[in-house]
Formats: sequence, structure tokens, C-alpha cells
Amino acid sequence: MADHDADQLFEFPCRFPIKAMGRDAEGFPAHVLELVGAVVGTIPHDDMRVKPSSGGRFLSVTVTVTAENREQLDAIYRNLTNSSRVLLAL
Repeated sequence: MADHDADQLFEFPCRFPIKAMGRDAEGFPAHVLELVGAVVGTIPHDDMRVKPSSGGRFLSVTVTVTAENREQLDAIYRNLTNSSRVLLAL
């Protein structure tokens, strides 16, 4: 699928959940907020959910943002995947 076809899947601006997973280490949720916030600005606390894994070793942090365009989403995912603390970004 070409990039322009993927853009047609979304109508911007739109609410978009972004999930990052990493080790349950102190400050991981704040780290994710910092990486996402660097692109979108301040994120209200209500727009973040944190869920521990069943074994308690990992955290899933979901941040819902108002995405203005595809480039903004790409920048968020670049920030997340460039972080050594983020094991997976969805």
C-alpha cells in the first residue's frame, strides 16, 4: 500500500491511541509521556493508561493523542522506537 493510501485510512485531526511497552522500571510512564509530549505538547493525565503485565515485569503505557497529520504520528513512533527503554511501540 502506498503512503498516500494509508493517509486515506484516517481523517485528521483524530484521536489516536499509541501504546508503548517496556520494563516496569521507575519512571517508565513518565518517559513515554516525555517522548510523546515532545511531539504533541502537554498530555492530560486522563489521556494515559498504565497496565502491568501479568507477571509484573513489564508495563504497557497507552497515550491517546489528537493527531493532526500522518507526519506527527510518524514522529511520535520515531521517538518511541529510538528509545532503548521502549521495547515495543504499537
